[in-house]
Amino acid sequence: MAVTYELLETFTGTRVQSIPDPDNEGETIEETVTGITDIQVRFTSDDDTPVVHERSVNVCFDADGVYDADATAARVVEVGMGVAHKIAAGVIS
Repeated sequence: MAVTYELLETFTGTRVQSIPDPDNEGETIEETVTGITDIQVRFTSDDDTPVVHERSVNVCFDADGVYDADATAARVVEVGMGVAHKIAAGVIS
């Protein structure tokens, strides 16, 4: 079984998230969070009944502390292999 992946965001070190508005019940407000060191990734198996699993994956930085897109892509592939193993074992369904 193979697992493909889709990056759900581009790493910038920030993320906009919606949170409940404390002043207006049922409403939300958006806030920008800084210091983010991961990206959201969707993994999909190629089974007859595909399994879709979304999770965060830590990004990689080089020796100077600069984001390393190539190392991060390799890390996502490694995580994808773990996801494939967990799907095969029935841990992720």
